[in-house]
Amino acid sequence: MNASLVVIFVFLMLVIFIGIRARQGKDMNLEQWTVGGRGFGTLLVFLLMAGESFTTFTFLGASSWAYGKGGPALYIIAYLSLGYCAMYWMFPNVWKYAKKHKLLSQSDFFAKKYHSPYLGVLAAMIGVVSIIPYIVLQLKGLGIIVSEASYGFITPTVAIWIGATSVTVYVMISGIHGSAWTAVIKDILIFSVVVFMGFYIPYHYHGGIGPMFRDIQASNPNFLTLPDTGLSISWFISTVILTGVGGFMWPHLFAASYSASSTKAIRKNAVITPLYTLMLLFIFFVGFAAIKVVPGLQGPETDLALLRVSLKTFDPWFVGVIGAAGLLTALVPGSMLLMTASVSLSKNVYQVFAPKTTDTQISTIAKWLVPVITLISVYFTFNGGNSIVTLLLMAYSFITQLLPPVLFGLLKNNFVTKQGAAIGMLAGVLTVAYMTITNATIATLLPSLPNVIKDLNSGFIALGINIVVMLVVSVFTRQAAMASEVEGSQTV
Repeated sequence: MNASLVVIFVFLMLVIFIGIRARQGKDMNLEQWTVGGRGFGTLLVFLLMAGESFTTFTFLGASSWAYGKGGPALYIIAYLSLGYCAMYWMFPNVWKYAKKHKLLSQSDFFAKKYHSPYLGVLAAMIGVVSIIPYIVLQLKGLGIIVSEASYGFITPTVAIWIGATSVTVYVMISGIHGSAWTAVIKDILIFSVVVFMGFYIPYHYHGGIGPMFRDIQASNPNFLTLPDTGLSISWFISTVILTGVGGFMWPHLFAASYSASSTKAIRKNAVITPLYTLMLLFIFFVGFAAIKVVPGLQGPETDLALLRVSLKTFDPWFVGVIGAAGLLTALVPGSMLLMTASVSLSKNVYQVFAPKTTDTQISTIAKWLVPVITLISVYFTFNGGNSIVTLLLMAYSFITQLLPPVLFGLLKNNFVTKQGAAIGMLAGVLTVAYMTITNATIATLLPSLPNVIKDLNSGFIALGINIVVMLVVSVFTRQAAMASEVEGSQTV
């Protein structure tokens, strides 16, 4: 057993211990297990919200795109900055409504706002369908990180099973409390590791960050610019809007916001967290430096850029620290995703069809759904070949379809009906599913259109279809309801 593996194992045991211990002194009813009794202050809300936003994608995907795509990778910084602006204005209102009506999940919001438990069922199903690829992303990243950082001593398959089992155990026992306290370890470790690597590696191989960019410019003058087609400015803007504004539709982020003690804690978090995105610059620096150090990585292999350059640069013990940081970027977000999916299925699907189920029974069902969802995610992890970034973009396209009903639901006079919300979301999700399954794009469907249209993110197009359908159906269903009311009054 090498030093790297020992370090990774020690951190794994530490996380499991802290995750389990986090439940001490608390009555783990459904509210405590799900939203921490709504008592988390600014610091814990920050750790949860940042912890869920910065995942294995941050560790592997960002460096992968810096290595393989260049300029288009900067969309990641842009969308996160935009997203926290949206959170500052939107989430305090969501929190107030959730506290007033004692909501525990995102689907509760849909069911209560639109007076339709079945709309909550639909929102829950869309949320879970979106969460599964996100969990798969974490598990794929975990397998890559542990296998590479252990110098191949542990295979990706074994690493995935170990990680999946570990996170399942402490989620079932401690719920959101386990996620919050393990996020403390994760954030301290990843920030320290990433900042150090972002400075050290460019200076070690290029003599500095400036010389590194000059070397890239000399070898490939257009690498750091957006191309005219494909990942063009049109793709960039539509993807930033889609992932930035829609990204906060993730059910686990709703749950994290519910756990806040006040709207002030949420707004403070929205102001502070964008500083966290500066960490991505250092991830990019590592990806850019890796172009010279480990040239020739292609396709999904680009996800290995950060780890391969680490293996060439550092002693095994420090590679273990890097591997441990990457491991935590999978376990902490994965824990919130698992918990949120299990609560959505138990409370917003099962209880709707079995209304006599008590909260205690729902809590038990939710906890036992955690290993079920884990096994489903592990299955898809071993039977899918998408890269880290592709998985993330697909999941974002799905979850963003929940955005229009939420925005209209926060208005004082909401024009949208439950029928309009439901059919609009279905139209958007089916559009994304069709384009994903068939590998269709706007360019392949309508090749005669100008590039500025063809390069738009397909999820953005699905969102547009969603909104149009939602508004049209709302007009007709509202008119039908009004006509029915008039007819009823005349009969009386």
